[in-house]
Amino acid sequence: MIVVVAGVSGSGKSTVGSLLAGRLGWPFTDADALHPAANIAKMRAGHPLTDADRLPWLAAVGARMDGYAAAGESAVLACSALKRSYRDELLARRPAARMVFLHASREMLEARLRARHGHFFPAGLLASQLADLESPQPGEDILVLDASTPPDQAVDEIIRRLELRPSPEKMSP
Repeated sequence: MIVVVAGVSGSGKSTVGSLLAGRLGWPFTDADALHPAANIAKMRAGHPLTDADRLPWLAAVGARMDGYAAAGESAVLACSALKRSYRDELLARRPAARMVFLHASREMLEARLRARHGHFFPAGLLASQLADLESPQPGEDILVLDASTPPDQAVDEIIRRLELRPSPEKMSP
């Protein structure tokens, strides 16, 4: 199983994703680390990414997912997946992949981004992400959770709702 924890910057996807991976004993990838250097430089300079900028990044995220699947490994990835086409691309032809989307209010996102230091994504780009956001719709097979849920409780809910099990190594005494 590959679980993608998605949401706008500041929604908590990296926090929840890494906690979920740790609880299950699965590897974790923050898709921010897969951005080409040009994308990071562009965002650091306060310029929003375009669909064209995101295509190679989404391909890299998909390749990472495929690598885990080919190795027979379960894994957790954190990835914004703002648009339905991005989510469709990441989930297409990957039957073992599931997605969780953390929904947050603009006010919560702004507060979290203002409090975050040392990340290449400046709070000023939030408006561009919200403009690009296509919230998951009922026709999508995506678990949507409130991002204000404490991370431990969100992880409990994800494990329960997706019926996830720890890796065998995690279960040994």
